[in-house]
Order: sequence, then structure tokens, then C-alpha cells
Amino acid sequence: MDLKKFQESTDGETAAMKPESRSVGSSPKNSSGQLSGLGSKSKEFGNMNNKEMFLRADKIDFKSWDVQLDKHLSRVWSRDREKEAAHTKKEEWEIDLAKLDIRNVIAHGTYGTVYRGVYDGQDVAVKVLDWGEDGLATAAETANLRTSFRQEVAVWHKLDHPNVTKFVGASMGTSDLKIPTNNTSNAAQNSLPSRACCVVVEYLPGGTLKKYLIRNSRKKLSFKIVVQLALDLSRGLSYLHTKKIVHRDVKTENMLLDLNRTLKIADFGVARVEAQNPRDMTGETGTLGYMAPEVLDGKPYNRKCDVYSFGICLWEIYCCDMPYADLSFAEVSSAVVRQNLRPDIPKCCPSAFASILKKCWDANPDKRPEMDEVVRLLEAIDTSKGGGMIPEDQASGCLCFAKTRGP
Repeated sequence: MDLKKFQESTDGETAAMKPESRSVGSSPKNSSGQLSGLGSKSKEFGNMNNKEMFLRADKIDFKSWDVQLDKHLSRVWSRDREKEAAHTKKEEWEIDLAKLDIRNVIAHGTYGTVYRGVYDGQDVAVKVLDWGEDGLATAAETANLRTSFRQEVAVWHKLDHPNVTKFVGASMGTSDLKIPTNNTSNAAQNSLPSRACCVVVEYLPGGTLKKYLIRNSRKKLSFKIVVQLALDLSRGLSYLHTKKIVHRDVKTENMLLDLNRTLKIADFGVARVEAQNPRDMTGETGTLGYMAPEVLDGKPYNRKCDVYSFGICLWEIYCCDMPYADLSFAEVSSAVVRQNLRPDIPKCCPSAFASILKKCWDANPDKRPEMDEVVRLLEAIDTSKGGGMIPEDQASGCLCFAKTRGP
């Protein structure tokens, strides 16, 4: 700070210092009780002899100086904050944190913690992202993550489809999130960065598709329900692909159900706008068991990686079972790429359905169908006669598998 300007600003509040007229026990203050001497001109000091220029430090009211300095700095900082706020344009997807009430934890994921809450009277799920200003990432990494987050949110908030979880809004680098601390024993809840990003989406009470399939692992699903769920998922993915969005982590854990069993695609944690150049999309992104061979092999990929993952999900929906339940992740990765390993298709599987499975998980991405074609193929399947894992004349599932598998 320029002390000369500060001294000049206090001219009206202080008087000239006159040490020669003070008694030994007096303080260097004027009649108003304020510190004297700050407003004195240099020419006045020039008239003093060397003896008069020396003051006793214990007689100077430094506290008064501090108060005046704090007031001055406060005025400057307030003006700066007002100017900054005036130049900061609020994004249309930014939420009003005053309307957000975060309640209990729903799940812990790779990229953050999901809470249930209420936003402006609507039941919502709030995903608090734990990357960024947590001290673990470099400044450059944090900047890249935040830039990517902003770009993706700008796309997500425009999505509108019955089979895609409705995006409500997001908050960038806020320090005002009121996170509950008394409803979970997980220590991670109390270790959020000082400034966090969060995404708010509609809350779906039916839970994940994965849990729904586990609940039905013994009795299986009727073929009609299988095709309905498959159509919901295929329509949602087809919509995302028309918007040039590749989900990159299509799996039954990332699909949610409402009370009417309508499936909606969720968790866009690693989704991204499809690159113009496929070589810009590389790296093992996704979940082992669902990942396409080209992704596992570190090769460039495009939206067809979602088609492969959809094929695995389709098998899982039909069988209510886990793919590759008897193999380790390492064994799956190697066999999928080098031995063209795929889940076993049950003998009872209708040929039209089995054909879709095989097309979707073809080793060659170019031979896999587009998702809009998959929709048409599923729509053409006749479910009126039942069949599948629950034959029309049986109350329980068939015995296509030699032994009980799955969770």
C-alpha cells in the first residue's frame, strides 16, 4: 500500500504533531483522541530540530493506526469485489445454492460422492466432485479438469430425453456447500476440498439397474421387460450419439430406474463430446468387463465403444447375471482382446435377440451397428409370445446355465 496516499487520506482526521508541548505522561493524540502526526507536512518536520524529531514509541497509539489502515483496506477490497462481481457473467446452468438442501449419502463413486437432496422443491441427486482444489492435483491438472467440466456441463444442461437423467444444474468451485456430517461414517465425507464442484440431477427412486437385476437373479425377467429395458437404454444412447456425446462408461450400475421402471442413463462422469479425430480419444476409460477391445488395447476409439458396452449390458439384462463371473479382471482384459472372449449366450435366447448381441460386441468397431439401428432391431422383436429365460408355461427361469452364477 502507498503510505503517502494513506497519510494524505487521513489529513482531515488528524492534526499536526507537536512533541515540544507534551508532558512526559501524555500521549501523542489530538483533541479528538486520534493519533497526531499522520497529516503533518514535510515542511513542518523540517522546522523541527533533531531532538524534536525523536518520539517515544510507547507514547504512539499504534492501535489507532491499525484501525484506520483496516478501514482503508476494507474500502479498497470491497470496491474490487464489486467490480469483479460486475464483470463475472453467471452461466445459465449455475444453480442457486440458497435453494439447495443436501441430505444423506446415496453412493460413493470414482469421481465423487452422491447425495440425496432437494433443490427448489424438487427431489434431486447431488454429485460432489472431489477433484480439483484438494491439494492432490497440480495447478495445470486442476485447470484442465475445471475447463473440461465447464465444457461438458454446457452440453449436459441442454440434454432433454426421457431415457437420460434430467440435468438440473451445477456449481463451479463453490465454498458454500452445506454437506451433512452426521449420517455416514465414511471419513471421506469430511475431506472435501475447500472449493468443490457439484452436479445436480433429478432423483430416481428405483435405484440402479444393477441392483434391480441382482434382485431378479433367481427368477429372471420376462422377455417383455427385457426388451423394454433394452429399448430404453438403446434410445437414450442413440440420443446421446446424435448430440455427439460418447458416454464411455456404459454399464448397469450407471443406469437408473424410476417408479415405473423407466430406465434413464446417468453418471456422465467420464462422458465427453466426441472428438473430430478418433486419435484424440484414447486411453482405458470405462469399467473392465464392459470395455470394448479397442479401448482395452489403448487404441483410438469413437462412439462404437458405447455400442459394445451396450451389448454386454443387453446380455446382463437378459440373463440377470454377471458377465465373466469366474474370471479375474486381468484374465478378462487379455481374453477379450486376444481371444475374442464374449459372454455365453443361453440356448433359450431368441435368435433375433442373440443376433443383436453378436452385432453389438463385434471385435471390429466398424461392423457394430449405430445405436439408432439397434433401436429399430429391438422394436421389431415380437414379445407377445413370451419366451426367453422365463418360458410361457413356467413360473421360474430356465436352466440354461450349468451352474448358479452371479452375485
